[in-house]
Amino acid sequence: MTPTQQLAQWITESASTVFFGGAGVSTESGIPDFRSESGLYKAREVYGYPPEELLSHRFFKRHTELFFEYYRENLIARDAKPNAAHIALAKWEARGLMRAVVTQNIDGLHQAAGSENVLELHGSNWRQVCVKCRARYDLDYVLAQEGVPKCAACGGTVRPDVVLYGEQLDDRVVSAAVNAIAGAELLIVGGTSLAVYPAAGLLRYFTGERLVLVNKGETPYDSQAQLVIRDSIGVVLGEAHDYSTAGA
Repeated sequence: MTPTQQLAQWITESASTVFFGGAGVSTESGIPDFRSESGLYKAREVYGYPPEELLSHRFFKRHTELFFEYYRENLIARDAKPNAAHIALAKWEARGLMRAVVTQNIDGLHQAAGSENVLELHGSNWRQVCVKCRARYDLDYVLAQEGVPKCAACGGTVRPDVVLYGEQLDDRVVSAAVNAIAGAELLIVGGTSLAVYPAAGLLRYFTGERLVLVNKGETPYDSQAQLVIRDSIGVVLGEAHDYSTAGA
């Protein structure tokens, strides 16, 4: 039995499976990882600052126009489509085999694939909010404006409903993610190096039977996993889904 076949068998046997994913899930849909070497180089070369500074709350407050320039040009991928990983997870959920998806990504591709119980730790590009009156807008509203987008109701700045560096994660989302991971029998972690905190710290709440790590590189949790697959998350989950339906 191959590792992917083993994963498929565990998914069909598990009473409660949760997926926890990072940037690697989105890069396979053509969305660049701003933490990659090329992303770091582009940020410094073009904008004069590293991504972590450009995407910080402090930078948003002090250099709002440059923040939105970087945001519009680097964090919005409207043409990106769900890949095999997103699609497999949505299909498993539809079959009652996937309890929840916990994601660090802000692109909305899990929902686009059909997943419904998606816990977005870092928020979503598709939601925009006024910093003054908390009025809600969609992404099109922001893209239709030049420079710093303003609220039609009060004139306040409209910003993406995402968690910037220096900001706290949403307590309600974190609580739901903790409950999902704590209640999982099988936890599949994919497309993440598990080096970004506090999100990576959620794994300490997992007390289930089987931890599966799917990532091209090593992670700090490899030694604790029952199964480690160093390959493309799209390839692995796509094949695992096919195996899981073969006998269905």
